[in-house]
Amino acid sequence: MKPAESVRTEDAAPAGLSRRRLLGTAGAAGAAGLVVGGGAGAGVARAARDEPVALSTVGSAYVPFEGARQAGIVGPAQAVGHLVAFDLVPGADRKAAAALLRRWSDAVRTMTRPGTTMTRPGTQSGTRSGTSPGGRDALPSSYDDQIAYDAGPSSLTVTFGFGRSFFGRTGLTGRLPGALAPLPDFAGDALDPKRSNGDLWVQIGADDALVAFHALRVLQKAARDTAGVRWQMNGFNRTPGATAHPMTGRNLMGQIDGTNNPKPTDADFDQRIFVPAGGSADSGSPAWMAGGSYAVVRRIRMLLDSWDHLSVARQEKVIGRRKSDGAPLSGGTETTPVDLAKVGADGALAIAGDAHVRVAAPASNGGAAMLRRAFSYHDGIGTDGTPDAGLLFVAWQADPLKGFVPVQRKLDGGDGLSRFLRHEASGLFAVPGGCGPGEYVGQRLLEG
Repeated sequence: MKPAESVRTEDAAPAGLSRRRLLGTAGAAGAAGLVVGGGAGAGVARAARDEPVALSTVGSAYVPFEGARQAGIVGPAQAVGHLVAFDLVPGADRKAAAALLRRWSDAVRTMTRPGTTMTRPGTQSGTRSGTSPGGRDALPSSYDDQIAYDAGPSSLTVTFGFGRSFFGRTGLTGRLPGALAPLPDFAGDALDPKRSNGDLWVQIGADDALVAFHALRVLQKAARDTAGVRWQMNGFNRTPGATAHPMTGRNLMGQIDGTNNPKPTDADFDQRIFVPAGGSADSGSPAWMAGGSYAVVRRIRMLLDSWDHLSVARQEKVIGRRKSDGAPLSGGTETTPVDLAKVGADGALAIAGDAHVRVAAPASNGGAAMLRRAFSYHDGIGTDGTPDAGLLFVAWQADPLKGFVPVQRKLDGGDGLSRFLRHEASGLFAVPGGCGPGEYVGQRLLEG
């Protein structure tokens, strides 16, 4: 199977422009120029002939749905994200859940297929209003709301997971992973149970807002009579092409966020992030979780008004990095390893004892690490005049007890940044491996 996270584009990049730069730097105006062939004359000619215009850059980029691992874990978080938890309706059993996962998988397989373009009713181009390439049917008409007509896949990924409560509702308690044990309570938690946990979890990401919303609506419609929405959270990131070159994103505090994330090139990356073939006895992960991972989801509100009252110098001490370029206060550039032992000219530690980068570092947590893939969110201004905004934190690991839990315990007690954060919702989900042609996500659990 091909890796599920390889982002591809069907249109060749123009001469002298690498595919990476095409995907990473083409903004709205640039993309428009590429679509019409790079000049107004070409655009007018194509419009006059009324010929379909090939999607380029963001629109044509796609991530394969099928693979040994689910998409939406390793690749960079897209510009738009929806996190949704569903609860099975009363009476929905294992058979009903299996049918739902099959419907969902078939729908996502169609929506992420390369060459697929939403088209207006009555047109001949595109594949989602009739028969798709390879002869497979497109989305059922009852699912297709025509929201995303004219758009390509736009790097759409949809990732499915199971909450602890799912196993009891479907009579599968004997297959419950030990790693899915409830997360411990943390002193800084202020969790809303109505926006936490859930039987099923879905993560949607895309680089176009209408494509992402369309996927959300399709899955919600497909779930009717089987599962209802428990909670939904909507997030965003920087749009591809908004910066002069690809770079690490910033969070709503203005900090470059994600520099020290584990990388697929690390020798122990797979060991830390994914359940090995055959499962893992150490973490209590059964064989059906092979190739899967565990997602910790936290809605973390940032107390931005309090944060913004700090000087930039004070903000940098709290984080342990320069705000301008993300370089550690111990010196170097953004990617320079943090020197936790360095002492400044004043005799004090360059990285303060309660600085976020020190407390969160693997060296401070017995080597514990997790892959963070977050979205920012903004849900308006509260009655007190402060923004309800922050981070939809999603962390991936092969074993939460070795990844998220020890790090969060350390942050909970000694992180200077914690004074400016409030953890308001939480969930832990078992995300199984991917599926092949004709299969659906979770099939080894539900039919094994």
